[in-house]
Amino acid sequence: MEDMRLGVVEARFADIIWQNEPLTSGELVKLCFDELNWKKSTTYTVLKKLCERGIFKNEGSTVTSLISRSDFYAMQSEKFVEDTFEGSLPQFIAAFTQRKSLSEAEINEIRRMIDSLEK
Repeated sequence: MEDMRLGVVEARFADIIWQNEPLTSGELVKLCFDELNWKKSTTYTVLKKLCERGIFKNEGSTVTSLISRSDFYAMQSEKFVEDTFEGSLPQFIAAFTQRKSLSEAEINEIRRMIDSLEK
């Protein structure tokens, strides 16, 4: 599971699976045609690629995820902080808030998150 990044189109494809799983590969082909205007071969090519990367599986023509959407994006966030800010969440927050102010609600939510981790 080394390369867990998704391009824009791959992310749209992954969202289709996450929103509809479990689904048959035939249902996936239809959804991808309707939402992405993809041919059957394109759907199967991208599905195979993401299965090889350990994100999804296609067993007995049933497509399911091996990694949930929330876990996938949590892993991506961790990797971004690790690669960009030497793993320092405070450095990330400092950089983030230099250009974007947090609302009172966001600050309170972050405080609640920190408080829940301390317990």
